[in-house]
This record gives sequence, C-alpha cells and structure tokens, in this order.
Amino acid sequence: MSEDSQLPLDLNPAPYRELTVAAVLFGVAIGAVMTAAFTYVALKLGFTLSGSTVAAILGFAVLRGALKKGSIVENNINQTVASGVNTASAGVAFTLPALYILGEDFSVLSVMLAATAGSFLGMVVIIPLRKQMIEFERLRFPSGIAVASLLKSPGAGAAQAKLLLGGFGVSALIHLAMGVGVLPEELNFGAWMGLPSWVSLSVAVSFASLGAGLLSGRGGLPFVFGGMLAWWLIAPVAVLSGLVPAATEIRGVLAGGAYDDWVTWEVLYGQMLRPLGIGVLIGGALSGVVASFPALKSAVTSLANASKTGGGGSDELPVSVLTVGVVVSFLVLFGSAILADPSLGLGRQLLIAVVGTVWLALAGMIVAQASGMTDISPMSGMSLIGVTLMFFLSGGNVVPAIILGVAVCIGIGQCADMMGDLKSGHLIGAKPAKQQLAQLMVCWVGVPVAVGTIILLWGDGGGFGPGNAELSAPQGTALAAIMESLVAGAAPLDKYAAGGAIGLALGLHPVGGLGVLIGLAMYLPFNITVTYGIGCAANLWFVRTKGERWIGDTIVPVAAGFIIGEALTSLGVVLFQLATG
Repeated sequence: MSEDSQLPLDLNPAPYRELTVAAVLFGVAIGAVMTAAFTYVALKLGFTLSGSTVAAILGFAVLRGALKKGSIVENNINQTVASGVNTASAGVAFTLPALYILGEDFSVLSVMLAATAGSFLGMVVIIPLRKQMIEFERLRFPSGIAVASLLKSPGAGAAQAKLLLGGFGVSALIHLAMGVGVLPEELNFGAWMGLPSWVSLSVAVSFASLGAGLLSGRGGLPFVFGGMLAWWLIAPVAVLSGLVPAATEIRGVLAGGAYDDWVTWEVLYGQMLRPLGIGVLIGGALSGVVASFPALKSAVTSLANASKTGGGGSDELPVSVLTVGVVVSFLVLFGSAILADPSLGLGRQLLIAVVGTVWLALAGMIVAQASGMTDISPMSGMSLIGVTLMFFLSGGNVVPAIILGVAVCIGIGQCADMMGDLKSGHLIGAKPAKQQLAQLMVCWVGVPVAVGTIILLWGDGGGFGPGNAELSAPQGTALAAIMESLVAGAAPLDKYAAGGAIGLALGLHPVGGLGVLIGLAMYLPFNITVTYGIGCAANLWFVRTKGERWIGDTIVPVAAGFIIGEALTSLGVVLFQLATG
C-alpha cells in the first residue's frame, strides 16, 4: 500500500465539540433562569417540569445559531447542565416553604448546606447504575427520548426558539394585565350561577397552568381526575351529608337563605380534603416502594458489581471520584444537621445524617426506575416519607426534619434527572463521563437561586401558602399540615388512613405514580387544576388532529414559553415592588 493511499487515514478529523466552556456557561445561565421560574411554578401548581427541552431549543439558537460552532453532543451538555441546575427548584419548593408557613426560625446556611449535599449525593449514588438501567434493562425514560429526538433535529431549533419567545410574550402580557386589574385572575362560573364556594366551578387565568397541561397531555389526566374526585364528588357529598361543620347553613343557602359560606370551604378543605389527599399521597408512595422492590434489588446488585469493576468501565466517572463525592457530601449533610439544631447532640445528628443518606439513595433509585418506566415520578411522596422519618429521629423537632428533607428531596430529583439526561446522551452517542462531569461541576448552582426565590416571594410574610390564591404552595402546605398534626399529637389519622388505603389501592394500577398524582390534586386549589386539565385536553386534541411530531415542533416550545413567561413576570413584579418600596 502506497503512502498516498494511506494519507486519508492520517487526516483525523477534529473531534466533535462536546464538553465546552460555552455549553457549560450557557447551560448554567438557562438553568438559573428556569430554576427561578419553576420554583414559582412549584408554589403555584405543586409540581415542576424538566427544563431539558427548553434548554435544547435555546441551545440550538445560541450555540449553533449565534456562535455557529455547536454540535449535537455539545448542546446535549448544555441541556444536561441546565436541567441539573433546575432540579433544585422542585427539591426546595416542595419542602422549604413549610418552615415559613409554620413560622419557624431556622438557619438559611443550614438549608444551603443540606441542599448542596443533597445535590451531589443524588448524582454520585445513581451514576454507577447507568449501565443497569439504560443498557441492560433498557428503560425508556420517555422525556429522555423526546429530548434526544429534539437534539437530532437541529434545523428546527431557531424556529422553535421564536415560538418559545412568542409564548413568553403572550403569557407575560396576560399576567401583567391581570396584575393591573384589566383582566380577572379567575373566571368563577359557580359564583355567576349563585352556587356556594364549595361547588368549585372556576377556572384560573394562568398560562403557567395551561402550559404545564399542554406539555403533560395524557400523562396529566390522573392529576385532573384527582381534582374532580375531590371537588365534584367528595366535597358536595361531605357537606350535604352533614360531615362538615356549618352544613346546616349550607342547606339554608340551597333553600334560598343568605350567608357567607367561606368558613365552610375552609373547614372542608383544611379538615377533610387536604388530610385525605395527604393520605392518598403517602399510600401511593408506599405502594411505589413495594412495586419497585424487584427493581430496587436489581439496582443494589448492579451497584455492588459496578464497585467491583471500576464503576462500569471508562464510560463512567471513576469510582474514586464517586466515593469521595459520597464522603464529602455526607460530611456536609452532617454539618447541616448540627447547624439545624445544635441541641440535638452529635449522636442524634449523626443518625439523622446516616438515615437521610440511606433513604436518599433508596428513594432516588426507586424514583429513577419509575421515571424510566412511566415518566411519572413519586418524588414528592418519597420526600414526604423522608421528612417524616427525620421528624421522629430528631425527637419531634420540625426544623432539622424539614431541612434534612430539603436535601433528600433535591437528591431524589437529581437521581431521576441525571438518568434521564444519560438516556438522551446514550441515544445520540454522547460520552457518559463528560455528561456526568458537567453536571457534577454545576449541580449546586440551582440551590442559592431556588432558596433566594423562596425568600424573595415570601417577602415580609404570607407571600405564599394556605389562603393565597396566587401561590398556594400545595406541597409545602401539605408538609406543614403533617408537621403541625404530628407535633400536636392531633393528626387526623382517620383521614390519613382512609387516604392511605386509597393510595395503596391506586398503586395496583399499571400507571406508575397514580396515587401520588391524585393525592396531590386533592389538596391543590381546583381552579388551577381545571386550567391544567384544559391544557391536557388541548394536547390530546392536537395529537389527534396534528400528530405527535407537530406537538414536539410547535406546542412544546409555545407551552414552555407560557410557563416561563408567567413565572418570570411574577418575579419581575416582586423585584420592582421591592425596588420601589
């Protein structure tokens, strides 16, 4: 063979751009914005959404469009970083608001340390299971597949970025119009018809809720069903049968009498629907633990094998890095427990840190498995169980229980997010170790953003929680209610038990996370659930008339714009009010 014939073999093309400074910095910027926005969404809806799609769309517009250098795998790093940063929004928004609602004094530094430790722990405990979940079990991770499909079609990136900005603009204008009183915050059909407040027939004018429903489609229907079950069946039956105080007054209204029925709504929601929903949530989470036991056993076996073989080969970060990550994160978590309540003593603080770490790993593997199979994760339920464990281990002390719960919740979210991102990377030929390294470097960034957003929205007090029509903080409210009842020894055990039985029964359904979704809907204001349901119904209609491809190309970026537009506009209004006094 001549030299000339060998020449093309010597001309090695430059490697694809993948783990670059531009991808990491842009991912951090997008992730920080989404963290603030989705923390707001969590306070409004009780759940958040993945930011991978939004980051991928904007990544094409900037990395490949403006910079004209981006590759598919580089944009994958961008969306991995952005979603890893944004994961803190759910973990913080589901737990930390409970401390504000309860009026507890606590150390913000302790919260920051716990949340940061949880972010790192969630990553390092799940990375060794990549081969087991993605290559051996071949779990689908539907969101990961969707992001991979988007990454493979870079030509549509600029057009989708425009749609996202259009959705942002519409949502922002509508929200500003409501803020100045030009548009109503809800359409209360029940009041127009002269019905009492406990017959909930109102629709919130919320593009964030509408956008979330548009993104969820069929998968969000159980959530809507839970709200309908609570407010259109259980509520009227309970009131009219005399199970709720002031029922005689309500009968008077139905007979033509006049009175303010708001008290009855408060009693109905606070003493029946909310504790019943919490019970369903816990029962659904427990059924998820039982149903996931075979997968859990397989995951633990895989973890042991990965440790013996160096973490699964050169595709993963070295086991030494993961081991150091576990040790350092645990020490930080231990330090957070000490700051949370120095009076507990080192022995109890150490026990809390150990149990918190073990439960984080256990629940994280379960949530990752559930996400891989159904794209529905029982993260809130697992976190709720974790906080309850911390409460009893701390001797009934609310503050350390919730602060350690912040770490557990964020860590569980990181487990599912990391595995979903690795699924996307697997489908487009990315290098797992580079994805893992990128997210490991920046997973802590979302913590101060999410915590700062909570502090900002709380303001001088009462910025969210029960009775707040704008930001009801359903997850934090539920957690606060559980803590209050446990401290007082007056937990509505009959409601929790009944709800738990319902949640366990729902766990037998083949749709993963069904009990958790229905339980969540039972203590979320129904006007928001209705708006979300309209979005789900619209998604199903578009799928039927336009097809799945059109949904991904058009509806996904518009819906993402709706969510971010309302959230960032609300945050902007709060900042403006603070700046102007």
